[in-house]
Amino acid sequence: MSAYLTLYFCDQFIIIHFLKQISMTKLSVNINKIATLRNARGGNVPNLLQVANDIQKFGGQGITIHPRPDERHIRYQDARDLRPIVYTEYNIEGNPQHNFIDLVLELKPTQVTLVPDAIGAITSSAGWDTIKNQAYLTEVIQEFQRNGIRTSIFVDPVLEMIEGAKATGTERIELYTEHFAHQYGLGNKNGIGTYIKAAVLADELNLGINAGHDLSLDNIQFFKQNIPNLLEVSIGHALICESLYLGLDNVVNMYLQKLK
Repeated sequence: MSAYLTLYFCDQFIIIHFLKQISMTKLSVNINKIATLRNARGGNVPNLLQVANDIQKFGGQGITIHPRPDERHIRYQDARDLRPIVYTEYNIEGNPQHNFIDLVLELKPTQVTLVPDAIGAITSSAGWDTIKNQAYLTEVIQEFQRNGIRTSIFVDPVLEMIEGAKATGTERIELYTEHFAHQYGLGNKNGIGTYIKAAVLADELNLGINAGHDLSLDNIQFFKQNIPNLLEVSIGHALICESLYLGLDNVVNMYLQKLK
C-alpha cells in the first residue's frame, strides 16, 4: 500500500492530506427510480428484480434501496423479494421508524444506512444532527449491530456531526454530497474542501466513509480523487438518467472506471 500527498487550495486555506492507495471504491446502485417507473403504469415493467440482477452482472458491487413509508417507489415487499437476488452488498436506506427497523431486522442486509427523511419528502435533503439525536441513534445502531448488520449514518460534512456519529458506535458515515455536486456544476471545485476535511477526520476516528446524493458521471471522478479512503458510493437518480442515453451496462462500467 502506497500513499501520495495531495494539496488542495480553497478560498482562504490549504488542505494537505495523504491519500492512501486502496482498492477501488465500490459502486452501489440505487434502484428506486426503476421502481418509480414500474409503479407509474402498474404491472411489472421494468422488472425490478431483473434490473438488480443485471446491474450485478454488469459489475455493480452493491444494490441500494430506500423504501419510504408511502411506498411510492420501493415497496417493502420489493425489499423482501430482492433479498435472495442480491449476491453483492445489499444496502437498505431509510428513517429508522418502527416498520423500517422491523424490515431491516427481518432481512439482515449487508448494511443499513440511517437517513433522517421526513414523511413525504421528495428526496433526502440533510444529514442527521448526530448530537441532538445521539441517544436515539445509539440505541438503534446497537440493535442492528447485535444482528450482524453494518451501520452507516447519513451526515453533512460538518466536523461536529462526524464526531457525533463516532459517539453513536456506527461503523460508517455516508457524506451527503448535494452541496458538492451543486458547486461543482457551477464550476466551483473549492466546494470539495469541507468534504476533504470531514473525510480526513472520519478516517482519523476509524469511521468508514461512504458518499451519495447527486453524484454523477460528470463529478464522480473528481470526488473520488480528492476524498481519502472512500469505501463506497451510492448512486441512483443520475445513473438511471444517464442510462437512458448510454445504456445501463455501459454506464455501470463507466462509473467503475472512474472509481478506480
